[in-house]
Amino acid sequence: MEFSKEDNEAVEWCEKNYQDMTTEYKKIMMEQYVLFCKKHRNYGTGNINVGTNLETDGDVKLALTGIWFRLNDKIQRLKNLVVLGEPDTVGESVKDTYQDLSVYGIIAQIVSQKKFK
Repeated sequence: MEFSKEDNEAVEWCEKNYQDMTTEYKKIMMEQYVLFCKKHRNYGTGNINVGTNLETDGDVKLALTGIWFRLNDKIQRLKNLVVLGEPDTVGESVKDTYQDLSVYGIIAQIVSQKKFK
């Protein structure tokens, strides 16, 4: 993927002015990628594309609907843990929930491009 001059300048500016934050951001992105790879190895594509090849708009809509349900589950979990202050009883931390939301967001973009196969 090629980035524009403006994109590169924005990255350079941000990394110069916010070194600690951008270093942490890149570290978390790699952790997210590793998590994606581990889960993909366990589940394959079938849990997201629901057995389709993502060839039609209907296939994509079905997969994105499934992702929406998963995201909603995570949002409801955050509501209980963060907003309502309920204790964790299933062993999934707030960090785990944020990670899942992030990974599902990227997966949704890949599905929308019909490339999750």
